[in-house]
Amino acid sequence: MAALGEASEMSGESSSRSELDIPKNQQKLLKALLATGKPVVLVLFTGRPLTLTWEDAHVPAILNVWFGGTETGKAVADVLFGDVVPSGKITATFPRNVGQIPIYYAHKNTGRPYGNSGDFEKFKSNYLDVSNSPLYPFGYGLSYTTFTYSDIRLDRNTIDDKGTLQASIDISNTGNYDAEETVQLYIQDLVGSVTRPVKELKGFQKIFLKKGEQKTVNFNIKVDDLKFFDNNLNYVAEPGNFKVYIGPNSRDVKEKEFELL
Repeated sequence: MAALGEASEMSGESSSRSELDIPKNQQKLLKALLATGKPVVLVLFTGRPLTLTWEDAHVPAILNVWFGGTETGKAVADVLFGDVVPSGKITATFPRNVGQIPIYYAHKNTGRPYGNSGDFEKFKSNYLDVSNSPLYPFGYGLSYTTFTYSDIRLDRNTIDDKGTLQASIDISNTGNYDAEETVQLYIQDLVGSVTRPVKELKGFQKIFLKKGEQKTVNFNIKVDDLKFFDNNLNYVAEPGNFKVYIGPNSRDVKEKEFELL
């Protein structure tokens, strides 16, 4: 175990940093530990998302523990020794480098949107030297087990201002450990009088699954979930097409489309 990262004084008020790597002397120590050939777990203390591109590619496991309280040591030990299966999800987006900042999941669309095909196009909103995607997306977090998500099922394809639409999905624990999973619901308003984000978190449920078990998770989508403040600061839901996304994080999602009448 390599307990590395920021000191508590390196984040908070009046503690900005121009680089977001772990400190250079710690990088040297981590590389020396990895050179021994023994398995290494990086226990990362930090008050902000760091740039961990090298660590992600070379360290077998990374446990991000932020800055906890007096029981942090016991909690970390429980996870490292397998007494507890990790189920936390990050509440911020981790960039590949500082040039990607600001980076967040609920960004607005552009007139020349970035393509997800991986093929570089000169006049698109992409970087020349790095992928647009974050290293770790909002809502991301691994477990000692694995989960699979079915396709989304909607009980109806339209909703009006007084109705409710139910989105359902089956979650299966396909690994070898009993564990918890946080299932996340996002919605996208495809066209609005004010430019809308590509995704907005509208709900989540934390469920417990024994190994091999499957559960159905239901989300009820109401018109209030589709509202936003227009140019006149009226809180409105505008008729049109929407997409609903469900997944373990903001990136790896299933999707379905419905219409507000």
